[in-house]
Amino acid sequence: MITVGDLAAKIDIPVSTLIGELFKNGIMTTVNQRIDFDTAEIIVEELKLGITLERTIEEEAEAEKPARSERLDAKTAGLRPPVVAVMGHVDHGKTSLLDAVLDLKVASGEAGGITQHISAYQTTHNDRVITLLDTPGHEAFSALRQHGARLTDVVIIVVAADDGVKPQTVEAIKFAKDAQAKIIVALNKIDKPEADANRAKQSLAEAGLMPEDWGGDTTVVEVSAKTKQGVPELLDLVLLMADIEELKADTEGSAEGIVIEAHLETGKGALVSTLIEHGKVHKSDYVVAGTTYGKIRTLADWSGKEIAEAGPSTPIRITGFKELPQFGDYISVTKNEKEARERAEKAKSRKVSGKLNMTSGDLLGLINKNAQIKEVPVIIKADVQGSLTSITDSLRLLENEELKMHVIGSGVGAISESDVQMAATSKALIYAFNVPAHNSVRKLAERDKVSIREFQVIYELLDDAKEVLTALLTPEIKETELGKLIIRGVFRTTKDEIICGGEVTKGKVEPGSRARVVRDKESLGEVVVERVQRQQQEAKEVFEGEMCGLSLKLEKKLVIEEGDRLEFYKREEIQRTL
Repeated sequence: MITVGDLAAKIDIPVSTLIGELFKNGIMTTVNQRIDFDTAEIIVEELKLGITLERTIEEEAEAEKPARSERLDAKTAGLRPPVVAVMGHVDHGKTSLLDAVLDLKVASGEAGGITQHISAYQTTHNDRVITLLDTPGHEAFSALRQHGARLTDVVIIVVAADDGVKPQTVEAIKFAKDAQAKIIVALNKIDKPEADANRAKQSLAEAGLMPEDWGGDTTVVEVSAKTKQGVPELLDLVLLMADIEELKADTEGSAEGIVIEAHLETGKGALVSTLIEHGKVHKSDYVVAGTTYGKIRTLADWSGKEIAEAGPSTPIRITGFKELPQFGDYISVTKNEKEARERAEKAKSRKVSGKLNMTSGDLLGLINKNAQIKEVPVIIKADVQGSLTSITDSLRLLENEELKMHVIGSGVGAISESDVQMAATSKALIYAFNVPAHNSVRKLAERDKVSIREFQVIYELLDDAKEVLTALLTPEIKETELGKLIIRGVFRTTKDEIICGGEVTKGKVEPGSRARVVRDKESLGEVVVERVQRQQQEAKEVFEGEMCGLSLKLEKKLVIEEGDRLEFYKREEIQRTL
């Protein structure tokens, strides 16, 4: 598997071109979405680039991972709670709906009222457990949102009844369909006077979700996160779908799952949020995730309450990893420390092999390409691994053929003095997302003239990065033709000035304009019009059919003769935008 953005970079074409080609083949994608090797191979072949793709060691290893169904055994298989992702457009009330379900104040803790990372919860309804994932709604978090969909059985897509389907709603629908998850639409804010259920349903139908009461197969529940209207009915439907699907998992074997969040916590080290897919995990188990491993020191449920074990569909928080795993890493329990260490080391070697899998031609092409690109070096520090991933991926979306954000360092946790020292050496910006910069760090940054830019809302960070890159864009040069003149006489020539006279044959001439000197069909050079005279009086403009005198400033040695033509124009620099 490879993201669309990574594939575009590897084959050296714009991301937009690749996305367009995928669209032609009926595959709607985003830059962060992953596609399999076979799809990538077909698309590259259709683009006729003369490139042959080869599977990397890492991709081969990925293909070896057991699928969910392969873990099922009649002897150990048992019913598991449904995993439900809550998705939708920003500000449509996803997190507020979770507040209503859990009776918590989740939304109040989010900067700007926007979910910043995937959070996992559990609730009980009719004496049955339901696992819930709150996924970010802002466009910058598409990678997180996509991952959230792939973890789930049911996707609740929240649509505001007073707003209808929006771009991120469409994206959420696509992710849910790609994940083959069951979809329920929660038509939120139904209590508002401006709510229009029929108009919202019309927008759903246009987006490919035909409501059941309109003859389709999409269940739409009218809810209000504020009054809790429709919330019990919504949970009833989730359990009904779980019953129909007979959701099962291996309940006894060694645990497998996926990392949904990871960050450093004072006194605890690496705190890793994981969703268990199969098996059971216990305190003191050895675990491996990506390139790191450890022994579980503490095991807690989603609320932070310590527990002895956890089974399928359970969100847990564990400590004990030697390093932070990456968001989305596959996590599994091993027999002992030796096995965990060996698997982590093997994963590291795969990663290195993948990086070194480059021909000299590839390297030369990369060097030549990078030589033409203006780079802004940045260091990114974030509160959790998921945010770090999202910021890094989102910065890539701002890149074009001229500009890029070069991430020279990144990590989870507070800004350190070494971060500042690296920034000073590399003339880099430091982006801090929900992490502190202590006084000693700030003083060092001030001394070394390092810019630390702190943000709590990701789209504000991205807006800042966009401004930084925009300032580096080469301005667009716009030329406007003014007029033409034929030289009738040359009166004086010095090293840097020519005094001459002529007849305007087209348009006009005015002081401050530039002019090309043309003899026959050959361009001799350029001059700048300093002064214009008509009838021995200074003039601001002289028009077609009129005679005038000119003072021309020379930029290089130039001889003008009677009969030469001057072609006047104005040149403007227009600031481009991303």
